[in-house]
Amino acid sequence: MSAGYVTVQWNRHKRIYDACVVGGIAVYLGVFFAVGKTLYAAPNAISDEILAMRALGTCAFLLLNIILCIGPAARLDRRCLPLLYNRRHLGVATFLVALAHAVIAIGFYHGFGNVSPFISLLTSNTNYGSLSAFPFQILGVLALLILFLMAATSHDFWLKNLGAPAWKRLHMLVYVAYGLLVMHVALGFLQTQRSPWLAALVGAGVVTVSSLHLIAGLREYRKDGRRTHCSQSSGTHAGETWVDVGSVDDIAEQRGSTVTIGESERIALFRTNGCISATTNVCAHQGGPLGEGKIIDGCITCPWHGWQYRPADGQSPPPFTERIATYRVRVVGRRVEIDPAPLPPGTAVEPARIAEDLK
Repeated sequence: MSAGYVTVQWNRHKRIYDACVVGGIAVYLGVFFAVGKTLYAAPNAISDEILAMRALGTCAFLLLNIILCIGPAARLDRRCLPLLYNRRHLGVATFLVALAHAVIAIGFYHGFGNVSPFISLLTSNTNYGSLSAFPFQILGVLALLILFLMAATSHDFWLKNLGAPAWKRLHMLVYVAYGLLVMHVALGFLQTQRSPWLAALVGAGVVTVSSLHLIAGLREYRKDGRRTHCSQSSGTHAGETWVDVGSVDDIAEQRGSTVTIGESERIALFRTNGCISATTNVCAHQGGPLGEGKIIDGCITCPWHGWQYRPADGQSPPPFTERIATYRVRVVGRRVEIDPAPLPPGTAVEPARIAEDLK
């Protein structure tokens, strides 16, 4: 999160994260190249260019599989959240590796003719009606263009100016890119390298990504299915509706919890310093689930990228200016009750104090 637009704000955590990403890529490429040289020794040796293409291509595909697994894995296990914080860095690295693969491939296969390599790429194979001879390279180029758009708009400048909903829709194209790459690999590399274990590895990646998303989605669906039913509490003013959303004991100190009332958006509850506060569950940054976060330095901290808001008014601490909707909340005995009508973003609400002597 930044008060102004700067190129990158590196802290110790980001440096470690990026160093691990770069180091991991370097180790993968080095090991792949060394193993490839050993397996394809003379007289079956292959050129360094082809080996580099395969190393970079498989690395990019593996990274994209990892990226798509991080989101649902973090929803299923909080210990995966550190991987989510700087996922955009991993996405940019994936694009750069894929770009290197594309540059070598286009240069090697289309760079020695009388026409432009890009013209050759588009015109040398037009067998779109043939499965075995399909121009799979076009699928890779389309996927690379999507990855480029995502990498180019990964900075908060674009998030702020495009707006979170439009930015999120744009970056959901990663699933289109993934599908294109799966077809690129299936119709290209797997057509010439018919080893069953290679096809099994690609299939395992697709199954893993799909399964994690289905499991995480089913968990969220079941959570939404346990909706809280509105019940009028005694002692309210005319026109007011207070909804019982559970016990204070269900919310850990300095932690959040999420409830869904009827068909409304999810509401995040937080317990800190013996009080309960309620805000929207949607982070103003990328729509992250605030209720899955915790209180850090007195502020609600989004588990996705660390954006913060004060529990009492939903405002980010200065110099930041982001605001989220708040809700009126009260504690009756050990039960938490919420007025389901959201207040305007940044509206101050008195936190509900917990009477600790009531057991």
